[in-house]
Amino acid sequence: MSNTITLQDWLQNIDGEYLSSFIGQGGASIKFAVTPEELKPGLYEAVDDRCRESGYIFSKLDAGAMRAHMPQDLFFGLARQIDWRLLARRVVLRLAAEKGYAVERVDAGTSGNVFAAIADANAIELQFLLREIRPELQNHVSKNRQMAKDFRVAMTHLSLMENTRDSGEYDGEPVLEWLTGVNTRIGSVRPFSIYTGINRTTARYFIESALHWVRFAGYTGTVILLDNSRVTLARNPKDGQRYYTRAMAMDHYELLREFVDDIDRLSGTLLVVVTSPEFLDESAASRGYGIYQALRTRVMDDVRDKNLVNPVASLVRLS
Repeated sequence: MSNTITLQDWLQNIDGEYLSSFIGQGGASIKFAVTPEELKPGLYEAVDDRCRESGYIFSKLDAGAMRAHMPQDLFFGLARQIDWRLLARRVVLRLAAEKGYAVERVDAGTSGNVFAAIADANAIELQFLLREIRPELQNHVSKNRQMAKDFRVAMTHLSLMENTRDSGEYDGEPVLEWLTGVNTRIGSVRPFSIYTGINRTTARYFIESALHWVRFAGYTGTVILLDNSRVTLARNPKDGQRYYTRAMAMDHYELLREFVDDIDRLSGTLLVVVTSPEFLDESAASRGYGIYQALRTRVMDDVRDKNLVNPVASLVRLS
């Protein structure tokens, strides 16, 4: 594939065909963008700005700073860029509104007790409001089978913990540390009835759950830019960043292939793999997608015009 499309033209097509409609309606897509190093800052800034305008959560992941071949590291990288307490407060406000309470004057972005703020806005007792909201959390969160069991248990706890004590003490820190990988020991969250670790086997289910939770909290969806340029380096530059062996690169490509095959399981998500020209190298000694044919056959176009670039193709080269 030799033809290129300008960054501006590609972003316009991504906006018009995906962000403005398909992704916001709950769809999902994965794109591969072969991007020169000098274009990356402009790409990140433009996508971040568009996400802010349209109510998307924006996440940037870099294979040079994380283990991009390990699904749990992808989840932890995403989780560290999500304000979980804000999402919990937004869910509480949503459930209260669905019960008929006035929540327009309650700001989800404040750090105070969101339950108390709703109770004050509606001139009712806090305990009465809690009795009303707890069954809604159980029905819409605890029993929501679109999310993994331990994830929904965690989200239920985080939502209830927004009823902070008078002292202002917050009890949900162990859950936040478990979600973000700060403390992966399952013993720290057993008191919350959470019994599953976030690891290579379970991480994809937690990723799917998190993306669903983002939309349930009222966001349009999630846009993830994953820079995997480090994976494509066949020689170790020894510059202090992560280096990927051939086996690690193949694990990474297998993970991407799994996302491609199961894209329908990602709710309201655009995943853009920002990669380097080396990604297209098909030689046996390279770290390009040629070493993992299962991904290559899913990404490459079967039919290509000699002069024109398909702006919505799975893989494009930006200029």
